[in-house]
Amino acid sequence: MALNKLEDYISDIKLELTGDVLELEISDETIGKLVNKALREIQRYIDETKLVTVPFSRCIDLGPYIDEKGEEHPGFKSSSITHVYRAEAVGDIQGGVSSGVDPAWAQQWTVFSNGNGSSMYNLNNYLLNYMSYSSILQIRNTLSTDLYFKEDKHDNKLYINVSGNTPASITIEYVPLFESVEDVQSDYWKDKIFRLSLALTKMQLGRLRTYAKQSNSLWTLDGDTILAEGVEEARDIREKLEANSTLFYPID
Repeated sequence: MALNKLEDYISDIKLELTGDVLELEISDETIGKLVNKALREIQRYIDETKLVTVPFSRCIDLGPYIDEKGEEHPGFKSSSITHVYRAEAVGDIQGGVSSGVDPAWAQQWTVFSNGNGSSMYNLNNYLLNYMSYSSILQIRNTLSTDLYFKEDKHDNKLYINVSGNTPASITIEYVPLFESVEDVQSDYWKDKIFRLSLALTKMQLGRLRTYAKQSNSLWTLDGDTILAEGVEEARDIREKLEANSTLFYPID
């Protein structure tokens, strides 16, 4: 069964601990709280990203916005913003709108669009112009880094610098702030959340079963064993998360 909802995590944890035969001392509500606790702990390691394209501004409010068509969009909650991309190719601005000409495509068009002897002249002329254009871009980026960005977490704003043509829109790649396990789509992170949730449930169950003991009973509960299993599994998961954390993404 795919782990798509909170109920799926709860059902799989209960199956793992009881085999659908024994009664569990912990309620479904408590197990759900432990799953959400695992999500909050793993959130800082998740590198699953989403993309959103918004109208460009040097200061973008990450709250609700209205796009170019006048449609309203809700804001997005990000754990961290990882990259900022131009939503259109760099080109000349004509009438306030970027032409979006790809230099590589322009070179191919220049070479093969003219069948007479002027093709080589056109290519040489284009290369000279392109080298000058590249030099200008390098100088611009030396003085001002294109698409350098800074996120203001307190005021929920994103500041972006452009050293070339100002785009009409910008694409933002970000790690969402996952508020529920239903928002997580990556199978890898679903598995990590389930494993840590199971370990936390074992720890909780072990503490309940070792809270009081009868010294003259004919049988005893496995509280010590399951508590030790939970502690060991949680430690193993946390060590792997620390060792495999993606350092390319911002640290909150």
